[in-house]
Amino acid sequence: MELEERVVAINRVTKVVKGGRNFRFSAIVVVGDKNGLVGIGSGKAQEVPEAIRKGVQDAKKHMIKVPLVGTTIPHEIIGVFGAGKVFLKPAYEGTGVIAGGPVRDVCELAGIKDIRSKSLGTSNPRNIVNATMEGLKNLKKAEDVAKLRGKSVQEILG
Repeated sequence: MELEERVVAINRVTKVVKGGRNFRFSAIVVVGDKNGLVGIGSGKAQEVPEAIRKGVQDAKKHMIKVPLVGTTIPHEIIGVFGAGKVFLKPAYEGTGVIAGGPVRDVCELAGIKDIRSKSLGTSNPRNIVNATMEGLKNLKKAEDVAKLRGKSVQEILG
């Protein structure tokens, strides 16, 4: 399984101490196999490459399986995390990934090829990425809903 990684944001963090200022870097990283597996992680270190490496390690620990229907998601959903809200909507084949920076990274690495999205609320990359993951985590396949309701897939899909 070949995992691809993408750095969403790098932030310089300053801590003021007696002797002056301490600089550190925090990185938000998305890792995915472009086939339904995706994870996000954050790392913090004194050097940027080290922060990215830690972020990748963290992302691999927090991977989720995204239910895909062809090249898109099964249904619309709104992912919420803190002040970040992300509206994800399935799209027809050939639409492409219509999404802002952080959402685009998560969707592309999850293997979603056709989706429309809108980020509502904050533009903070950390909250947007987490809200996207929340949305993808809460997606349900028709088979699961049918089993839950005790009906057939045909009855659910109409």
